[in-house]
Amino acid sequence: MERGSFERTRKLRKQSTEAQPYISIERAVLMTEAYKKFEGSVETPILRAKAFKYYMENRSLCINENELIVGEKGDGPQGAPTYPDQCCHSLEDMRVMNDRELVNFKVSEEDMKIQEELIIPFWKGRQIRNRIISSVDQEWLDCYEAGMFTEFMEQRAPGHTVGGNSFYNLGFLDFKKKIEDRIARLDFVNDVDAYNKKTDLDAMAIACDAMIIYGKRYAEKAREMAAQTDDPQRKADLLLIAENCDVVPAHKPQTFHQALQMYWFVHVGVTTELNIWDAYSPGRLDQHLNPFYEKDVEEGVLDREKAQELMECFWVKFNNQPAPPKVGITLKESATYTDFANINTGGITPDGQNGVNEVSYIILDTMDEMKLLQPSSNVQISRKTPQKFLKRACEISRKGWGQPAFYNTDAIVQELLEAGKTLADARCGGSSGCVETGCFGKEAYVLTGYMNIPKILEITLYNGIDPQTGKKIGLETGDPRSFMSYDELFEAFSKQLNHFIDIKMKGNSIIENIYAKHAPAPLISVIVDDCIEKAMDYQRGGARYNTRYIQGVGTGTITDSLSAIKYNVFDKKKFDMGTLLDAMDANFEGYENILNMVKNKTPKYGNDDDYADDIMKSVFKLYYDAITDRPTATGGKYRINMLPTTCHVYFGEVMNASPNGRLAHVPVSEGISPEKGGDTNGPTAVIKSCAKMDHLKTGGTLLNQRFAPSVVVGEEGLDNMASLIRSYFNMDGHHIQFNVFDRNVLLEAQKNPDDYKDLIVRVAGYSDHFNNLSRALQDEIINRTEQTF
Repeated sequence: MERGSFERTRKLRKQSTEAQPYISIERAVLMTEAYKKFEGSVETPILRAKAFKYYMENRSLCINENELIVGEKGDGPQGAPTYPDQCCHSLEDMRVMNDRELVNFKVSEEDMKIQEELIIPFWKGRQIRNRIISSVDQEWLDCYEAGMFTEFMEQRAPGHTVGGNSFYNLGFLDFKKKIEDRIARLDFVNDVDAYNKKTDLDAMAIACDAMIIYGKRYAEKAREMAAQTDDPQRKADLLLIAENCDVVPAHKPQTFHQALQMYWFVHVGVTTELNIWDAYSPGRLDQHLNPFYEKDVEEGVLDREKAQELMECFWVKFNNQPAPPKVGITLKESATYTDFANINTGGITPDGQNGVNEVSYIILDTMDEMKLLQPSSNVQISRKTPQKFLKRACEISRKGWGQPAFYNTDAIVQELLEAGKTLADARCGGSSGCVETGCFGKEAYVLTGYMNIPKILEITLYNGIDPQTGKKIGLETGDPRSFMSYDELFEAFSKQLNHFIDIKMKGNSIIENIYAKHAPAPLISVIVDDCIEKAMDYQRGGARYNTRYIQGVGTGTITDSLSAIKYNVFDKKKFDMGTLLDAMDANFEGYENILNMVKNKTPKYGNDDDYADDIMKSVFKLYYDAITDRPTATGGKYRINMLPTTCHVYFGEVMNASPNGRLAHVPVSEGISPEKGGDTNGPTAVIKSCAKMDHLKTGGTLLNQRFAPSVVVGEEGLDNMASLIRSYFNMDGHHIQFNVFDRNVLLEAQKNPDDYKDLIVRVAGYSDHFNNLSRALQDEIINRTEQTF
């Protein structure tokens, strides 16, 4: 079925979805040329800015047939630039990316030769990846290689930057004037940091020039193409593009169309300046665009149909940009083309009123019509959100491709207040990436890596030894066979958890300083509030708020594992610890009676059973206390959130069997969702269990629920979905999302993938084509509990 409300957008969507992702070597070549030209003659922030400007001056421009919004990260749709300044791929890496079955990127022989002869020799010793690996200690490396935690910055840069409203109100000439005014106010007599401040500000000004040049080049190219075509419609489209690019990004946008183009230029700029983890996101897109929409409609230059066409064009632009190529562990923790640009719709206004407007519904209609993996889309639901809006979102969700996700606006505001934000800034915040909260346009909230909480218990049960490798990576907290009580076990687990958190944070501090010193981000600094006023680069702490997250993974697995030990070993004394450990070592083969007891006759999280849920709360408190409010290297604070992307599959791969009956190398539970098959009392019991976690102390939690299509059919099914969401949010739940599919369809798709190329499912905080998922991840999704009302 062709999707797209207009012939234009149907063609653009077809081009986007049928293009093969490939490596675009152009950025790597131009950045190498720029570094050769400028390195050693200027300070690092200036070097980064000049290199970015050189790239924007010389990069190829792409205006695709039929499009009305221009700009690509690579040199065409599905072209993925590489970032050797961040992570210089080896030839083996390039071949793996080209040849691997899933999430592959084609690499031409010519580009392989350029990589070998130009890129690799120059960036040896310069790339951030090498600096990180050579700077962290062996203890960190042992834990990283064991799968105790991951490191987001090993191949990608600090991300989760989200747009506010600054560049809808100012053009880059205005930003440059602000920067020049700030330079004029520097005090070189009394401020010992004035030189560094001027360096950062000068770099920001150069980044403004780069963006202005980029827009002018597109205006010129569009006019050249218009002069060469005899098609009157094509000529008119190209001249309109040129007129828009005459305005943005040099000046603030004047129309709805220009506002979309302004955002997109910024998006391309931010995501090519650095290889940030998770693409730049538009934040409250409906609220940013609505003033332009209302003005254009009032002036008669726009109607709803034209706005819908422009929004569909805009949607395709996100889908044209695959996540930059990853290898190794970084691929395992996020094995997807999706780059997590996440659009927030709905919620509340800055003065606390209902934020749903006409653009909100245009976005929902676009999402529904285009059915693209990117952008990721969510709706913010507050107590003030109209039921009509919630039900329209549910109507789309129950179609079974995983969008939109649902976020609790009231909880998000409280989470941000809990983290020390002002009420005004909290109301302008929301979620990006998967579920992570921040103040849009005002905060650097950086995810630093996932923590394998169930493996911490595994290390505890083996007295500091990793059973996968035989290497001692934990503390010697005692032989668990000698523990006389559950409290003794939990105390040992607590010591191990704090031990591994300390190792992770020590590495984080080193990595944060490496980025501050070697990878300034002058463009991001221009558009994030307070960097200009502080005269401080984003990477050095220039944003108003600077938050770092460590994401906890495996809530269901760790809870049910501890419950299995507490209930069967210590409370009911059905078997001793030694017997359980022997069963786990045997992957429960020959211990079927033990497996039956821990899987089927033990209290489990997700059933509104306080026995298990209280254990969940104790683990959550332990994790929260170990991390929250510890200082970061850039003057911010640490916080936690609970999500996995695809890391729960990887974390399961590096583990033996667990006390709850999870077999060796099988994925651990995802997000805060219950363990697969453990939640047997229905969806209301699930949300009651999940709500016992204090979501307001986090920066985001992720809950997946699965229904068969027949369960949510008709008006009653729609009402049940909406009521479940409202009920969970009334209990301060942060997020919920749905997979709606027939299990047999997915089993058939595994057998005959060619017949199901368009099948999309919800994975974690994103949706993906079922065929792009590993077999382990496919099985994990198929085996999630099917709920019914």
